[in-house]
Amino acid sequence: MFNKISSFVILVLLAVGCTQNPETSKQEFNVEYEKFVLDNGLEVIFHIDPSDPVVAVSLTAHVGSAREKEGRTGFAHLFEHLLFLESENLGKGGLDKMTARIGGSGANGSTSRDRTNYLQTVPNDALEKMIWAEADKLGWFINTVTDPVLAKEKQVVKNEKRQGVDNQPYGHTSYVIDKNLYPADHPYNWQVIGSLEDLQNATLADVKEFFRRWYVPNNVTLTLVGDFDPKQAKEWVKKYFDEIPKGEPIESVTPRPGKIETSKKLYYEDNFARLPELTMTWPTVEQYHPDSYALDVLSQYLSSGKKAPLNVVLIDNKKLTSNVRMYNRTSELAGQTQLSVRAFADKDLDDVAVALEEAFAKFELEGISEKDLARIKAGQETNFYNALSSVLGKGVQLTQYNIFAKNPGFINEDIQNVLAVSPEEVIRVYNQYIKGKNYIATSFVPKDNLIAALEGSEKAEVVEEKIIQGAEESFDASIQANYEKAPSTFDRSVEPPYGKAPEVTIPAVWEDSLGNGLQVYGIENHEVPLVQFNMVIEGGQLLDNPEKVGVANLLAQLMTKGTKTKTTAELEDAIDQLGASVNVYATTESTTISVNTLSRNYDEVMALVKEIILEPRWDAVEFELAKQSTISRIRQLEASPNMVAQNEFNKLIYGEGNIRSQNILGSIKSVEAITIDDLRTYYEKFISPSVTRMHVVGDLGKVNIIASLQSLITDWESKEVSIPAFDAPSRPETAQVYFYDIPDSKQSMLQFGYPALASTDPDFYSAEVMNYILGGGGFASRLTQELREGKGYTYGIRSSFSGGKVAGPFSISSGVRSNVTYESAQLVKDILIDYASTYTAEDLKTTQSFMIKSNARAFETASAKLNMLENISEYGWDADYVKGREKTVNEMTVERIQELAGSYLDPNKMIWLVVGDAKTQLAGLEKLGFGKPILINQEKISMEVDK
Repeated sequence: MFNKISSFVILVLLAVGCTQNPETSKQEFNVEYEKFVLDNGLEVIFHIDPSDPVVAVSLTAHVGSAREKEGRTGFAHLFEHLLFLESENLGKGGLDKMTARIGGSGANGSTSRDRTNYLQTVPNDALEKMIWAEADKLGWFINTVTDPVLAKEKQVVKNEKRQGVDNQPYGHTSYVIDKNLYPADHPYNWQVIGSLEDLQNATLADVKEFFRRWYVPNNVTLTLVGDFDPKQAKEWVKKYFDEIPKGEPIESVTPRPGKIETSKKLYYEDNFARLPELTMTWPTVEQYHPDSYALDVLSQYLSSGKKAPLNVVLIDNKKLTSNVRMYNRTSELAGQTQLSVRAFADKDLDDVAVALEEAFAKFELEGISEKDLARIKAGQETNFYNALSSVLGKGVQLTQYNIFAKNPGFINEDIQNVLAVSPEEVIRVYNQYIKGKNYIATSFVPKDNLIAALEGSEKAEVVEEKIIQGAEESFDASIQANYEKAPSTFDRSVEPPYGKAPEVTIPAVWEDSLGNGLQVYGIENHEVPLVQFNMVIEGGQLLDNPEKVGVANLLAQLMTKGTKTKTTAELEDAIDQLGASVNVYATTESTTISVNTLSRNYDEVMALVKEIILEPRWDAVEFELAKQSTISRIRQLEASPNMVAQNEFNKLIYGEGNIRSQNILGSIKSVEAITIDDLRTYYEKFISPSVTRMHVVGDLGKVNIIASLQSLITDWESKEVSIPAFDAPSRPETAQVYFYDIPDSKQSMLQFGYPALASTDPDFYSAEVMNYILGGGGFASRLTQELREGKGYTYGIRSSFSGGKVAGPFSISSGVRSNVTYESAQLVKDILIDYASTYTAEDLKTTQSFMIKSNARAFETASAKLNMLENISEYGWDADYVKGREKTVNEMTVERIQELAGSYLDPNKMIWLVVGDAKTQLAGLEKLGFGKPILINQEKISMEVDK
């Protein structure tokens, strides 16, 4: 649950009016809201959005890792986990059970340096239930936390750290930077997730002290955004929150920037890195500081786009890398500007550092023009509206401003601050915070490639966990806590009733077909002045030459690298000036052109899309850069346990003769062999309107969209395209365990499954219904309840039927602590064996309630509507296919679930793949009863394993 939602905040932070000159046009933006404060200090914000029958509910405490004590780090994030587990009136797992019943999006949250939030979007008939549940978090929770509960959740958080930090390439970069950027007594010196040692040492008394200090009404904001009656909601808020006592006064914090007495270079040999990476960090200013806006612009100008000085020097001229990232990170107390370059495998980071100086010198000489500044600002109106396109996004925005700017309506001032940035200010902040200033430079290099690190670097101190069999603390998570309940003026144990059932309206879909075969599907929607559309061109990797896999991917990359009349930089500038985004990407079955634009600029953006489709530039230099970039990505993915697991699983599922078994990027060998003529041939043979489906959602109707496409009828010639039909993979007759060795891996990645069903199979949706309680229902699922909540083996586990045009796999995937690899696999096997016989009427009732009620939020966002159109066009489903699915759910029986489980969940006919540390985990897997495990990368494993 340590997932960041700061992207919402960044979108809002940068939101501006339009591309007009800010000196002549001052654009006003307001999000209407109501704010009131209870007597106990709880701040409450309402925003009414009647567009969909849903409400986003967020409870945000002004406490993050910055409020922790040294030696007790990770507490804020630990509480983000604990508050989902149990409360006095909902009971053990009560929130997750209720979420499933009411059709909620799933209880989720995130922790930052400065705040912790708890989020969920629910159908509006469940609003009172959610207010009741959120109040229980504050007033009727802490007594339920016991030593066994704490011991189990420590394991879950430690697994999250292993998965997101310890087992990831460059995962320790932030740790090294912050330890050296901030003094030891600065609260940003440690990471939000904390240290494993501190987490292990946390006592029940420590935890309760932290809660009682910070989780009090006068340190919390409750935000409701959506379709609800504000008068009724206010009564509910007062009923459930009023009697929670106010806490001790919360002192305001004072900004405290990082401090570097002298520049420092550090290196770390990364077990999972395959490319050397240099990151430079300068201390800057806190959020909403006047200089933060110019620093945002500076970072974007230096690193984003073909003409960006860093890209010109490092990518085009020096060919040291395929990507440069620079951003200004601001928090409540301090800020930091970071620049990262992941160099090609054969490059030295000293050469990268020299090139960075050259790029800075270029900027100092040329500066930034008004046109460049306008280009950077132009896309922000689009971003602003994108941030407002969901009730959750609005809620996060209002809360952010309320806590950190002390005003939910700060948005207009924030926007004007962005609009006011001048070229002179950008240059000033560069001189003040970057040029010639002390910095932290980290060199993360592959093992045995220390020579690539910056000269003069010192070894970074990183605490690495040693995985020891049987070393973890044991606990019994099933023990019920005994405690005296906190008092209340009324009986809170009774769950509130549903409100009026929401009316779910399926969006009206229009369709058309052009004379050249292009199929067009649309949904008109006027919530925000945006149009989002995509063009899905059938074929993708399926049309690659099996000996040269990677052509479809490279062609997709090259399509946005200029047109016949525009260089890469000119095309990029034309798109940016319109505040639009145009992306092209390839998948196994298709190539997709994806576009997001203001509706008023749609025609101009569509004209550029036509150029991209009809007039490719075939730039040889850009082609070579794309090849280099792809090869670097392939090298890096070879060390990512997640990607290794997915790639190896696909090989086992589809077999060598099926192109689906190969990574869309190709291999280093295949990419090196590809020529630009291969891309031309693919384009000329396969990019055709006859196999293209266009999906449009937004602020324009059918007449406008079809009118914009008329020239394509004559200009885009139709061709006959034959897409290869590979044999559907067959299900294994017997189970087999496979192992891929990644030495010293802190986690084992599990991928279990087999080739199952196509999306068009009559059983497909029924199988998805059956899978909900197994592993498709998040915290309502047995896999999560057993492996995470019951044992603490993993941070997350899920099962799914992937579907597709051909039989896609059923899969169970997870990352588990290395020293419980066998135990995790055995527990999954047991759950599968017992699933049919233990499936109950209550399980079915929960499944039916979730799948029917969740339709209230099924079409809230533009992305959801686009997905609906893609399903209709790809599989030939009716526009109201959701109604057919509701019928399937309503008519489902326990007996039918048991029948489906018997057909599709047989563990004795599955592939059992484990990616992890062979020397400690391989031998134990034979106890699964599926024979001796097969080593996939036998030649890479040490003789010690063979012994």
